[in-house]
Amino acid sequence: METPLKYKRSRQRERILGVLKSTNSHPSADWLYHQLKKDMPRLSLGTVYRNLNTLIAQGFVQRLPIEDGIDRFEATIEPHYHLVCEQCGSVTDFSMPHPIGINVQAEKLSNFKIKRHRIDFYGLCSKCQQPSSKGGSS
Repeated sequence: METPLKYKRSRQRERILGVLKSTNSHPSADWLYHQLKKDMPRLSLGTVYRNLNTLIAQGFVQRLPIEDGIDRFEATIEPHYHLVCEQCGSVTDFSMPHPIGINVQAEKLSNFKIKRHRIDFYGLCSKCQQPSSKGGSS
């Protein structure tokens, strides 16, 4: 069994985790930085990234590399899927039953030890499907 890494408590890290737990928006590090900067004027973007990496190492946060090239982060670590809007970039949690035995089947087909999997569904969110959201602003 692996020994978990030990980290000193950090007010910044606790605040980052708190913000992530309070939102379902799957924010970027930049968004987190701007949210926290209001109350923590000495905060740097580098500090946000370092603390996100620590939270990931501790198992409290997941990094979601999305196709737009900007990593998103979330505090929901239970297995679930995501709906990614190709127009506005929104990322939404999506729960549905996991295909039974998908990890075992992938192991058998690949000779690779599967620990977990991730599936994202891409398309248009309900707002971007509306005719009014496709035109320019008046």
